[in-house]
Amino acid sequence: MPLPDPLLRLIEELQRLPGIGPKGAQRLAFYILKSPAEQAERLADALRELKASVTYCSICNNITDVDPCAYCRSDERDRHVICVVEEPQNVSAVEKTREFKGLYHVLMGALSPLHGIGPDNLKIKGLLARIQDGVNEVILATNPNVDGEATAIYLARLLKPLGVRVTRIAMGVPVGSDLEYADEVTMHKALEGRREV
Repeated sequence: MPLPDPLLRLIEELQRLPGIGPKGAQRLAFYILKSPAEQAERLADALRELKASVTYCSICNNITDVDPCAYCRSDERDRHVICVVEEPQNVSAVEKTREFKGLYHVLMGALSPLHGIGPDNLKIKGLLARIQDGVNEVILATNPNVDGEATAIYLARLLKPLGVRVTRIAMGVPVGSDLEYADEVTMHKALEGRREV
């Protein structure tokens, strides 16, 4: 027996979400179908409100419901240091440490020639404009993969001639793991980023 069209449409839409395959989409669709109508309405309302209220900060490109975002508005943040990340969710990862007190700049991606993403596809011009406002250090916190490394190298070459200190987050062996499970690149980065004890 074929599934009703509205259910098929929901399954198709759910499949478009990252990390949701056909079976997961079907499971979610059937869950929503058998849940109370109020629960489905709350989900639909939350999605509508998200799309209507949440936008990107006009200064740093982080997600916000008030422009500029809380970080850019805050008088307690160090305006001389900018941490550059690839995506808005990376800001949350840095904030969880409670160590960084500066500002952020979200690139909205990383350089990836294989996927057709070049410098013009990233929010680099905004970063360069912000450097003029007394910034003396830029921390490159791009992902430790090929695209993230290429992006960090590209940005370092752009920023160093402007007289700003450019640093890269340390990479290496994660806490709680065994050295025998670390690959060559991870061990290389760990040795390269070693510091005095």
